[in-house]
Amino acid sequence: MRILFTTWAWPSHLYAMVPVAWACRAGGHDVLVASQPELTDTILRTGLPAAPVGHDVDAVATFRDIVMPAAAARPNGGGPRVLRLLNSLAEAMVDDLIELARRWRADLIVFEPTAFAGPLAAAALGIPAVRHLYGTDLMSVVGRFLPDALAPLREKLGLDAVDPFGVATVDPCPAGLQVPTGSRRLPVRYVPHNGPGMLPPELPAPSGRPRVCVTWGTTLSRVDPGLFLAGQVVRAISDLDVDVVVAITPGQRELLGTLPAQAHVVESAPLHLLLPACDAVVAHGGAGTLLTSVAHGLPQLLVPRLPDHVRHAGRLAEAGAGTVIEAPVEDPAVIGDRLAELLGTPAYRTAAERLRDEMRGQPTPAQVVRELEGLTTGAGVRS
Repeated sequence: MRILFTTWAWPSHLYAMVPVAWACRAGGHDVLVASQPELTDTILRTGLPAAPVGHDVDAVATFRDIVMPAAAARPNGGGPRVLRLLNSLAEAMVDDLIELARRWRADLIVFEPTAFAGPLAAAALGIPAVRHLYGTDLMSVVGRFLPDALAPLREKLGLDAVDPFGVATVDPCPAGLQVPTGSRRLPVRYVPHNGPGMLPPELPAPSGRPRVCVTWGTTLSRVDPGLFLAGQVVRAISDLDVDVVVAITPGQRELLGTLPAQAHVVESAPLHLLLPACDAVVAHGGAGTLLTSVAHGLPQLLVPRLPDHVRHAGRLAEAGAGTVIEAPVEDPAVIGDRLAELLGTPAYRTAAERLRDEMRGQPTPAQVVRELEGLTTGAGVRS
């Protein structure tokens, strides 16, 4: 079987699909990953074969506009602008993606939920499309708006209908964290893939105090360095009796500012290798960070800003495994107070461990490959 994975050029969306893509390769299937040219080198660093399609679109500028303080006052809100961006990304990719899938004779297209070029291309070629989530199913929340959003491209391609949810949804979230999915759910055990990195240096010996990991992902520092709050958070919790590990990329170090003595900064370390030594996480609510923390059964204090971060964080709080502070944070002392509550309330850790156990109980990527095999007869596109 030939399986074409596709995403627009956002690394975290790619990383979520890498374990299943590799499981497909290990299972004997041909795999190709298609995205905009900007993502080609990132794909290659995962060890998977890449195919650039379409042209790049400046998504960062749109996200920057959405989180501007004035954006909340605009009558059309952030949601419609995000859908317009996703439609523009699909338009930038879809013609080349159709031609690639036809030429490569793909049997199945696996797409992350915001890469609408995936289901459009599959519909144009008459092959199945499967979504692969990277967090909670945000598209199911706005599902009623998707037919109108996709109508111009659907009509341009001469298609009668396109299902933006695919024939099934590969879902790495534990059931207790997920919302209803837009198509048949194929649960998969979450395998953290946080991008390229090295084994972290040995952390300081345990002091007997709780160890807290502070990390702010990679997205917000790209959108606006002022949204990168890791340094502010570390200073806000400096009066607590805790040890702090700050996980950053090399380019983020200058954004930290002066840190208190108990903060230990680690660069370019995969988060899943740091968290076994930690007791809690303070972060921004990004799906990769959130799910990696869940995979280790850690309670989380989240300060989300982007719309998808807000929704992921909200679901974690509803599941009882974390607490959320609305941004912007006017009084930094609130962060220390809420972290003290998180560490001092065993129910948060209990709920996080329950989600971890649910996640571990889901089928492995190798088992999900067999589900994907059952979705196609292998006829694919042969013209």
